[in-house]
Amino acid sequence: MLVPSRRRFLAGLSSGALAAILPAAPASALALATGFQQGVAEAAARDEVLAAFYRARGLDGIWTGSDGRDVARRNALLAAMAEAPVHGLGVRRHDPEALVRTLRAAATPREQGHAEVEMSRAFLRLAGDLNAGMLVPSKVEDHIKREVLAADPLAVITVFPEEEPVAFLRGLAPTTAEYARLLREKAALEERIAAGGWGPEVPIGKLEPGASGAAVRTLRDRLIDMGRLRPTAGARYDAGLTAAVRQFQADHGLAPDGVAGEGTLREVNASPTDRLRSVLVALERERWNAAPRGSRHVWVNLTDFTAAIMDDDVPTFRTRAVIGATADDRQTPEFSDLMQFMVVNPSWFVPRSIIVNEYLPQLRGNPNAAGHLRITDSSGRVIDRGSVDFSAYSASSFPYAMSQPPGPSNALGVVKFMFPNPWNIYLHDTPAKDLFGRETRAFSHGCIRLADPRGFARHLLARQVRDPEALFDEKLRSGAETRVNLDQPVPVHLEYRTAFTNVRGGLQFRRDVYGRDGRIWAALEVEGVEAAPLRG
Repeated sequence: MLVPSRRRFLAGLSSGALAAILPAAPASALALATGFQQGVAEAAARDEVLAAFYRARGLDGIWTGSDGRDVARRNALLAAMAEAPVHGLGVRRHDPEALVRTLRAAATPREQGHAEVEMSRAFLRLAGDLNAGMLVPSKVEDHIKREVLAADPLAVITVFPEEEPVAFLRGLAPTTAEYARLLREKAALEERIAAGGWGPEVPIGKLEPGASGAAVRTLRDRLIDMGRLRPTAGARYDAGLTAAVRQFQADHGLAPDGVAGEGTLREVNASPTDRLRSVLVALERERWNAAPRGSRHVWVNLTDFTAAIMDDDVPTFRTRAVIGATADDRQTPEFSDLMQFMVVNPSWFVPRSIIVNEYLPQLRGNPNAAGHLRITDSSGRVIDRGSVDFSAYSASSFPYAMSQPPGPSNALGVVKFMFPNPWNIYLHDTPAKDLFGRETRAFSHGCIRLADPRGFARHLLARQVRDPEALFDEKLRSGAETRVNLDQPVPVHLEYRTAFTNVRGGLQFRRDVYGRDGRIWAALEVEGVEAAPLRG
């Protein structure tokens, strides 16, 4: 779907008009070649990739000639730039009108050489944005530890001249089903915004089944405009409205009780523009991580507070999760790794940050504090607490380690799932089961706690043993700390999606618990991304 103004722009350049953008060639072919190549060399010199590309071609161009292949490439690039907003890319970054002005202003062979390189620069910028996103994740958000697998720009532009240009440019964007579904939902939201949105907001309060009145009618009308309720009259909170509210709550990570309380109504009152911003961020995130996730993988959506085992993109096991608390030093980072083993009856080796920030202050006042933990020296020997003056140590000088042996009260519970990483993040059990009943579950020091770790373990083991339940229970009854390797390591993806789709279509939204998507959106706005209908 083209933006209207850009559709008209392309229409005005159709029927071979693009072939006439450049001035006619001068009579002297030698002068043309020499001046053009000089311009190419000058313009490409400041860009290592383009300098290498044109050097390998003997400074020959691919865009600005008058033959059919050059014209086809120009047409394809300008059309793809005009369609950039469809992908949620910044308008100012991809301006085909400005590029045409550059081409038309190239009056001499040398200037045409400069225009040739500018076309290649525009191509690489578009290719990079479509393939790997506009932003560098770690520069926008410190907690995103993901390295984007971007295509090599020199390889991209080297291959391009030998390919059909339209198909090549279309193939640069992610080919994942999620990306395609997000594009459809983006278009639908833009149409709804252009049509006036979802109507008046519902007054904040509490609406329950059986209630009636103007506020109930407003709620009903807004859900009808959202496509969540079949058109119906009436001002009573009836069974149909209750079912629609329940489904809305489920699709927004809320307790599906059918009661429209303050939390539910705040989500109902979010505008389609608010939702479109979330979808635009999700598209950028999908470009960051569009590599194959593995036919079997673990998917943890931090905003959803769940962990799932996915088989061919279908969740075959799902459990509630607790993630890192919202304090900056406790937030769970985003990254992908490979789960290699689990540990049944694990010991908990207390991270250094917890030792010095939480336990050392307690030990200074009472050497017997945190008595459930062992304190060991650098040789692993348990120390006599009474013989140590803990008040003599600072956070930087404290020389001891602390750990908790396996047992029913161990902080890691009965099993932990390991995908070794620099941040010491893993999935594990916990004795603090009450937290899983809460709607927002951001309480840990960074690791992912699972509500049903035993089921998670058995599901993982089912592919390698005939009776995974018996194997797990045997290791558990032994009481000994036991490593169980996964015969086939499983990719783990810790993601953060406030907008995502259902496999069968439809959007779900979650709250921006860490504020990360808000920061990403602010950075996208700087790049010219717009969350509004782009009119002609």
